[in-house]
Amino acid sequence: LKTGFLKWKPDYDSAATEYGKAAVAFKNAKQFDQAREACLREAEAHENNKAYPFPALNIPLAVALQEMQRLPEAVQLIEKASMMYLENGTPDTAAIALERAGKLIENVSPEKAVQLYQQAASVFENEERLRQALEMLGKASRLLVRGRRLDEAALSLQKEKSIYKEIENYPTCYKKTIAQVLVHLHRNDYVAAERCVRESYSIPGFNGSEDCAALEQLLEGYDQQDQDQVSEVCNLPLFKYMDNDYAKLGLTLVVPGGGIKKKSPNAAQDKARGPAAAGSHADEEEDEYSGGLC
Repeated sequence: LKTGFLKWKPDYDSAATEYGKAAVAFKNAKQFDQAREACLREAEAHENNKAYPFPALNIPLAVALQEMQRLPEAVQLIEKASMMYLENGTPDTAAIALERAGKLIENVSPEKAVQLYQQAASVFENEERLRQALEMLGKASRLLVRGRRLDEAALSLQKEKSIYKEIENYPTCYKKTIAQVLVHLHRNDYVAAERCVRESYSIPGFNGSEDCAALEQLLEGYDQQDQDQVSEVCNLPLFKYMDNDYAKLGLTLVVPGGGIKKKSPNAAQDKARGPAAAGSHADEEEDEYSGGLC
């Protein structure tokens, strides 16, 4: 980096290479403060050389900061690298950087991770890489459900469903409809859940599918405050084998008011004895007041 009479400009390219070697050596020696400093100097040299911010991804700066329990700083640096990648016309690498930052911070700050995944999804979507965008949106939706941010989760699931419909992946649309309905019911918004199912009739194959039948049965039980029916539907394999966050929504779904239809003891006995016994009991009920109230 030094200049002199015969060297008028710093050699940023060579300096970046040497700082990179130093960063790796410091990291291997568990000297994370020095590794961080070397990484930052390498990034600065690349920037002065008008090159891409390779150290933010290829040099294990994030790992060094992770060992130092300084994840927010690591994420901030990767976000900066991502912006530089976008400015330099490599959006795919920018999206990968944002995804990596999301993974780093997910357990510490789920809110920040959601934001990073959504940013990565937007970059992928702008590049028409819809499958990668869906992967990022899926991670964001699950984190929103896990954090009980259900209003945002409903919007995120709707966006997922729209893209799946666009790429004609209809069976996954059905699964997203189930997730949407569960989210809406946990929000105590029966109208939104019903509208969600009704709108899904336009998806090819949904009407008449197993998913559609189960959702109609679920909504019927919820509307009639029949907790037994709701629990029975939510324990179907169709619900239980969804992603864990959505399966938990089904298993913890409670009808408002704790509505459990209590069957009369006589009805339970009739069911055990069979239809003939049930008929005779009904006849007895009819004849109970045949002689008048007195």
